[in-house]
Amino acid sequence: MNSSPIHHPKENSKPLDLNSQMPIKLVTAEKYTIDQLTNAYNQTRVDYMVPMPMNVARLAEYIHLYEIDLSQSLVALVNGNIVGLGMLGLREKRSWITRLGVVANQRAQGIGQALMEGLIANSDALEKDTIMLEVIVGNIPALRLFDKLGFKEHSELLILRRAPELVAKPTSKIYPMDKGNIFYCLKNRKGFQAWTNQVESLYRAKGIHGFQIYTPSGGHGTIVYQRTMFNLSRIMFETEGDDEEGIMFELLQHLHHQHPDLDTYTENIPVEDHRVQAFYRIGYFDVFRRIEMHRQLVI
Repeated sequence: MNSSPIHHPKENSKPLDLNSQMPIKLVTAEKYTIDQLTNAYNQTRVDYMVPMPMNVARLAEYIHLYEIDLSQSLVALVNGNIVGLGMLGLREKRSWITRLGVVANQRAQGIGQALMEGLIANSDALEKDTIMLEVIVGNIPALRLFDKLGFKEHSELLILRRAPELVAKPTSKIYPMDKGNIFYCLKNRKGFQAWTNQVESLYRAKGIHGFQIYTPSGGHGTIVYQRTMFNLSRIMFETEGDDEEGIMFELLQHLHHQHPDLDTYTENIPVEDHRVQAFYRIGYFDVFRRIEMHRQLVI
């Protein structure tokens, strides 16, 4: 990875007075190429709890899927070099702060707070009712900062993975869904969805598939997922019936019976969802956990 400094455009920089020893400036991320933003992001994550490195193609896809507005996203500069960045996604009356990071040797200097205050100001100026973000469980400095800035914990989310493994064929019949039915089901899911799992994210993703099952006892289940050449991901589901965990297990049986050779990674399942036990029963394990936090517009 290239760790050389990244120089910023000279025009239209936005000074921010933080009463800091360092002259911190915030500039809009749209002034940079995706290559530069990728390099900057990776520099902020070298020693991160869960590094999640990006390449140019992945970051471009991320920006597209999650409706990141680079004109509202920010890059932090010290002495002309990128020392941090944060991105802002926009949808209707809500926004999402993501990819926030500061390079290791510049932390505890007020840069993270400067980025957060700038992103919050951009969201508030657009009159977004709710700002959402996620933070990895155990990242105490970030939790303290977000709490200081008015964010409240909303839910704890699971990130799960399953290695390829054969499963027995279920006895129930599956009913594949076309695109119209898939997105009808996604729009009508119960409960609040994390930004990554909202219908807009799935609508922009490629390789989305889904099917339904019906059980003899009158239960019903749907599952939607993304399939690529190498893995399965973005597992979304809905169940109805007396044994929802059992219906969930059957959905997963069908899924992995059809795709026994594919690794599976799915994220942001609420920890309190009792159906998660079906995931563990069929071989999923925790990768890490996030805390979703919300901040309401202050008028």
